[in-house]
Amino acid sequence: MTSTNDPLTGPGDDARLADLGCTSEFRRDMSLWANFSLGFTYLSPVVGIYTLFASSLATGGPPMIWSLVIVGAGQFLVALVFGEIVSQYPLTGGIYPWARRLWGRRWAWMTGWVYLVALLVTIASVAYGAGPYLSALLGIEVGTGNTILCALVILGVALAINLAGTRALAVAAIVGFTAELVGALAVGGWLLVTQRHHGLGVLFDSFGAGAGSQSGYFVAFLAAGLIGIFQYYGFEACGDVAEEVPDPTRRIPKAMRMTIYVGGAAATFVCLALLLAVPDFAAVVSGADADPVTNVLTTAFGAVGLKVVLGVVLLSFLSCALSLQAAASRLLYSYARDDMIAGSRAFRKFSPARRIPPNALLVAAVVPALVVLGSIVSADALIKIISFAVLGIYLGFQMVVLAALRARLRGWRPAGPFTLGRAGLAVNVAALAYGVLAILNMAWPRTPDAPWYDNYLVALSGLVVVAAGLVYLLAARPYDKGDAPSGDAIPQEVAR
Repeated sequence: MTSTNDPLTGPGDDARLADLGCTSEFRRDMSLWANFSLGFTYLSPVVGIYTLFASSLATGGPPMIWSLVIVGAGQFLVALVFGEIVSQYPLTGGIYPWARRLWGRRWAWMTGWVYLVALLVTIASVAYGAGPYLSALLGIEVGTGNTILCALVILGVALAINLAGTRALAVAAIVGFTAELVGALAVGGWLLVTQRHHGLGVLFDSFGAGAGSQSGYFVAFLAAGLIGIFQYYGFEACGDVAEEVPDPTRRIPKAMRMTIYVGGAAATFVCLALLLAVPDFAAVVSGADADPVTNVLTTAFGAVGLKVVLGVVLLSFLSCALSLQAAASRLLYSYARDDMIAGSRAFRKFSPARRIPPNALLVAAVVPALVVLGSIVSADALIKIISFAVLGIYLGFQMVVLAALRARLRGWRPAGPFTLGRAGLAVNVAALAYGVLAILNMAWPRTPDAPWYDNYLVALSGLVVVAAGLVYLLAARPYDKGDAPSGDAIPQEVAR
């Protein structure tokens, strides 16, 4: 690592990194609003709601919207814990260096491994998910070939913007945030004014969803609640680029909270507008209306207006992929900077002109592209790979939350400008409890008629990734390389 005399880097930022045993090569080109926009476009209310609205409504009926409130509250607790950590440790890579400082090298390596694999798979899933919307925009038949082509275009454009440098990423994030928020408000507002078929009372009526289950409606609601669980992550990306933000110890915790506030409100508003515009809930629950989103938008905006809406949706997918690529590349670079992974010399290569890690960015585009191309052989295999995406991100989150709780119980007292004070322990415990319950909900088998390996697909995919990481960890012992500080959050007299 080499030190720089960047005029956009405040002396306090340099001094803080020096205290942490680190110097940075990044430019601090990312303002508070750009940092928040990065988290918002990663969270992406439009992508999350439009992707899962139909399946969640069919499973749980209109009350599925309350999962957005419940999960938002749980993830807000996680964001508060992360805010305390990044305020003390404003280091590129986020989850990996946080776990390293809070616990140690081996725990950090596994945390980063799980999160990195999840990010790369999530990039593929977002790019692949854009395919049907591009097909609808162009008026062509939805098919595997068109979907793959769209995904590769999304990945290529996102990579080009990221390779242009932090300033280009910041501008793109702000443009994506503005377009998505304005689009969400405009579309939602128009639907509420012109296509409202129901009153708010429907939010408490299941319309027969879950009626055929012996387990009752609560189990159906938990399954439908995956729309909320899949929605509320992305705020951690604000911390992944900590060395590119001026005054990160104050700004990033604020940007994380803003991501939850604004992103959650936008997602809930979009979901509410769509719900009240669906003419026949029974048809969706029964499966007769398999695509209520497209049907509602076509009725509301007509053929021409629908294309404008689809354009905004595609921009949202692109912005989301862009933010995910940035987060994954910074995590891989952080790994390589500490010499913690095979190929570290290549992955920590840095462009002095653009102030970005180009090889790490290439990995964040090429690996997802290979995953997408795998659907040529088997679309079913792609689904199995992608099934790990959100589970892995939540596992990575909770490994950090657990590390924070362990460190707190062993004497760690958050020392950054943002702290929770006496409430810190209670918030930490509640965040961990929420995360464990969310992971159980994701992994819970819900297809008893399917083969056992499909019924336990999410849990098995997580087990495979963790097992592969453990094999690499024990065989290659990457944690023995590099001399970056670790476990220093815990007072040394206690650590001994």
